[in-house]
Amino acid sequence: MNTDSDTLTPSLSRGERGYQADFCDGRAMGIVRDDPHPPPSPKGEREHAQPMKQHAPSAERNREPLLSVLRQLLPSRGTVLEIASGTGQHAVFFARAFPQLEWQPTDADSIARSSIEAWRREEGLPNVREPLALDARASTWPVESADAIVCINMVHISPWEACQGLMRGAARVLPPGGPLILYGAYFIEGRPTAPSNLAFDASLRERNPAWGVRELGAVTEEARAHGLERDQVIDMPGNNFTVVFRKREG
Repeated sequence: MNTDSDTLTPSLSRGERGYQADFCDGRAMGIVRDDPHPPPSPKGEREHAQPMKQHAPSAERNREPLLSVLRQLLPSRGTVLEIASGTGQHAVFFARAFPQLEWQPTDADSIARSSIEAWRREEGLPNVREPLALDARASTWPVESADAIVCINMVHISPWEACQGLMRGAARVLPPGGPLILYGAYFIEGRPTAPSNLAFDASLRERNPAWGVRELGAVTEEARAHGLERDQVIDMPGNNFTVVFRKREG
């Protein structure tokens, strides 16, 4: 099983791994890093350094399939809040595809936000906002309302508390009927699990016992407890899924 180097460079993210399921950089998730082996901090203050663009090959692989489903799910106008934007590649790609939507990228990690800002400046798209610091577990978020939420490859590369916080936050900021769109690997009761996803889960838990591929049933129960109902489960390439929840009407 091939893995890329854990060395961080401006052009290569640690996120690419040799699994069928996409592996997002553990640094680039919507919570405060609790990786037991974080990379060394760059010299100087991260937030004031020149934005450093990073690249995750997995984002290049999955962006077109994701775009296809987002065309069916996103509203025609409004604000899309992206949780755990990571490198920023998805933010600029989707913002370019949906010029009528305002795209708000976020990440808890300052290196990720620097990369997002670098991509934003390079692309110069008027509908991509400056990245915000957002911890999915926080009781308040820096965005008070959004017409849709997109969260790609975070739920399995974060503690369960991040998923719980994501559901609480989505219930706060979404309008009735507004979608919370998740993408990643899940275990689904009654469906056979791909061997690659079993290996992926084991690798995640070895890296951090708090991480792991989640049971979709448990995620659905957590969503329902906060007024979100599961609407769709869409099969995606690489044994991944797009899962859509919507805020309950009334």
